[in-house]
Amino acid sequence: GSIFDLAGLRPFNTLHAISALMHKDVHAADDMLVRLSDLLRLTLERVGTQQVPLKDEIDFLRKYLEIEQTRFGDRLQVNIDVEPDALDALVPNLILQPLVENALRHGIAPRISGGHIDITARQAGDRLVLGVRDDGVGLSADKMNDLHSGVGLSNTRSRLETLYSDRHRFEFETPSGGGLVVTVVIPLAREPEDRMESVA
Repeated sequence: GSIFDLAGLRPFNTLHAISALMHKDVHAADDMLVRLSDLLRLTLERVGTQQVPLKDEIDFLRKYLEIEQTRFGDRLQVNIDVEPDALDALVPNLILQPLVENALRHGIAPRISGGHIDITARQAGDRLVLGVRDDGVGLSADKMNDLHSGVGLSNTRSRLETLYSDRHRFEFETPSGGGLVVTVVIPLAREPEDRMESVA
C-alpha cells in the first residue's frame, strides 16, 4: 500500500468532504484543503522514518484533528493529556492517527450527538503508555473479535511487532460506560542529546 495507507489517512474521503463543503461554506472548504495539504506534506516528509519524538506525533495528530473538527463540528470533543516528561519519548511514526481514526469511524461518527475522544500519554517506569479512548457506540462482538485476533488495525499491530517484538502491549477494552479504550505500551526511549554532536 501507499504511505497514506500506512498512516491510516484517507485523503480522497477528505477531498470528497471538501467538495461537498464548497457548496455550503467556501471559506471552510478552502481552510480544510490547506490543512489537508499540510498533513500530506508532513506525511511525505516522514517517509522511511521509523520513530519520532512524541511531541512531533502529537503535532501531526492535532493537524489531522483540525480537519476532522471541520467535518464533525460540535459533535466532536477532543482532549489531549500528555505528561510533559513524555514529550521527547520516541514513538512509532504515525502510531496515534490510525487509533483516533478508528475511534472516529466506529465510535463517534455513528452517533447523532457525536462524542468525546481522550488521548493520553504517560511514563510508567521504563515504559511509555499511550491511550485513545472514545465514548462512542462501541464495537460489535465481531469487530471486537477482529481487533483481538489481529484483523483490525493490522498495519499498526505489525509495525509494533516489527519495532518491539514481544516488548510491547496492544490492548482493547470496552469500559462499562461504553465506547472503546485502546492502549499501547512500548519501551521508554529517547533520542540521545549528543546525537548531533556525535554525527559532527
